[in-house]
Amino acid sequence: MVDFTLEEKDSFTVLGIGTELKSDYTDYAGINKEKADFWQAVKQDGRLDTLKSIAANGYIFVVNEAVNNKMMHYAGVMTEASVSEASRVIQFPKGEYLVVRGEGKTAEELSNKLTGIAFGQVLPEAKNFAYVGGPNATVEMGQRNGLVFGEMWIPVVRK
Repeated sequence: MVDFTLEEKDSFTVLGIGTELKSDYTDYAGINKEKADFWQAVKQDGRLDTLKSIAANGYIFVVNEAVNNKMMHYAGVMTEASVSEASRVIQFPKGEYLVVRGEGKTAEELSNKLTGIAFGQVLPEAKNFAYVGGPNATVEMGQRNGLVFGEMWIPVVRK
């Protein structure tokens, strides 16, 4: 049983540090390696800690967004502040969101698992709503029982 809901959300902004994903959008192994390399880099060089230090809450956002026909991937936080390392202010629209909940051994496993469930199961089977683009995010919300838990937020429209 897939744990998902449709929820109304107010618009919100995420400040992100990003990278362009160069792999073809069908090359899941290539994309996942690029994402893993990016996350390792932002953790090692302190950019993720800098973002966390200005966050309005404890959530870490893993954002995917198409920008000027490029696949972009960001580490981000909700904040009113800014830092020089940030590369984009990402606007999420007010509206309905598909919310998929889950947990994983690591943040990377959580993100991959939620992305797979949302885009591989829920959206293809959805009869009354659809994803029509815009930024989507895995939201790492914390840890419990040794696992990372969180949600994936995808803006959707009613069919």
